[in-house]
Amino acid sequence: MFLGEDLIAWLLLALGGALCVGNLLALVRPPTPPEGSVEALTDGPPPRPPLFRSLLYATLGFVAAAWALATLIAG
Repeated sequence: MFLGEDLIAWLLLALGGALCVGNLLALVRPPTPPEGSVEALTDGPPPRPPLFRSLLYATLGFVAAAWALATLIAG
């Protein structure tokens, strides 16, 4: 099989981990426009991401990553 028999589990682990970490980092340090750009001068600080949605997506990502990891460990 192309790239091994556990390809789906590896992809789920990567996707779930990225979903979890990305949403948590967006809450800790929201994206900001570069200094001196037009957006930074006219729009002011960007709005924070929605707390409930970010925590929900982070939880879903963690569950998916944990499930994939358990699948890979179980064999």
